[in-house]
Amino acid sequence: MSASAVRAAHEIRTVVGRLRRRLRQEYDTSGLTPSQTSVLGRLDKDGDASVSELAAAERVRHQSMTSVVAVLEQRGFVVRRPDPEDGRRQLVTVTEEGRTFLADQRRAGEEWLARVCEDKLTEAERQTVLDAMALLERIYRS
Repeated sequence: MSASAVRAAHEIRTVVGRLRRRLRQEYDTSGLTPSQTSVLGRLDKDGDASVSELAAAERVRHQSMTSVVAVLEQRGFVVRRPDPEDGRRQLVTVTEEGRTFLADQRRAGEEWLARVCEDKLTEAERQTVLDAMALLERIYRS
């Protein structure tokens, strides 16, 4: 493997991790833990899931996920409903309030990022960032 490929992989991983942490700082999580925020985002992205499926996806114990879902339910961000294919099972679904919460958090992060890009980067540098994002998308899709 070439030295440039190894260096690029290291730099991408490092910068993406730092950027994710910084974006999380910009979000007003309104008292949600990272686990609760992660589960809410997963449900929004992937759709309804049982507590067992969420626990497996998040790699936590079923009991821990039950607690996470209970808090989200108490906040009105999710509801449980019977699984139409198996009435003994319940599915967790994001509510409109939960979707609005996530959209507000994402918007806050994007506004911060846009402001920084506007204030700290030249037009040419912003274009370079856009070109780099296209390359990162290509890596992601491979």
